[in-house]
Amino acid sequence: MEKFVVPRRHKRSGTSDAPSPQKKIKLESDKRMKREEEEEEEEDEFSHPVPWQKIEAEGLDCDYAQLFSKEEADKLFKQLEEEVVYATGEEARVQVFGKVHDIPRKQATYGDAGLTYTYSGVTRLACPWTPTLEYIRDAVTNTTGQTFNFVLVNRYKDGQDHMGEHRDDEKELDPLCPIASVSLGAARDFIFRHRDTRGNQARRQIEPVKLELAHGSLLLMNSPTNTFWYHSLPVRKKISQPRINLTFRRILKDRKK
Repeated sequence: MEKFVVPRRHKRSGTSDAPSPQKKIKLESDKRMKREEEEEEEEDEFSHPVPWQKIEAEGLDCDYAQLFSKEEADKLFKQLEEEVVYATGEEARVQVFGKVHDIPRKQATYGDAGLTYTYSGVTRLACPWTPTLEYIRDAVTNTTGQTFNFVLVNRYKDGQDHMGEHRDDEKELDPLCPIASVSLGAARDFIFRHRDTRGNQARRQIEPVKLELAHGSLLLMNSPTNTFWYHSLPVRKKISQPRINLTFRRILKDRKK
């Protein structure tokens, strides 16, 4: 950047020591350009702007993008494998229709101090953020403009591990904040099914929406998606590699059950 320098003057009786109007304008312009460059560097701390793909259907509103390059996604996956501690024993079970089942994947919960999250009949306490989870959370915030105070971590050892149809519609979640899903590892199919098409008493015929969530990708589930659509990660026997999924959420303390 070109810099404008005002030469130092010797003081004389009856003369002014201030720079000329033209040089003063150049100095102010230089300072403004420097401030703008510093602000741009802060904005680019995590990632460059990503191209978004809009995914829409009746009552479904999602945004999908590649958040991390393969190299960075590989590094983040490896770091999470070292940092995340998954639930065991009773904490690795959920309640469905009054019956207790083992979770067909590994789970962990992290977030701000004191936060809990209740789903499938169980309540999970948030562990303190790890450095890598903080980094990914801040990258998502930097890209979306949304802030998150909680993350549910799911680890799938291979295509046999899966997630059944459900909606993330708990009352303690901020309805104005999307759920941000970051995928690392093996690409997996992700299927949305409208609530009116489920079961033997299906009232309507609406085609499911199927996505493949890639390594390093980000999926935003915006309102009112979780009101009308269930989502699942079905079994895929040909998948032999692991996958880690992070769903970032914003929990409202004053709306907890």
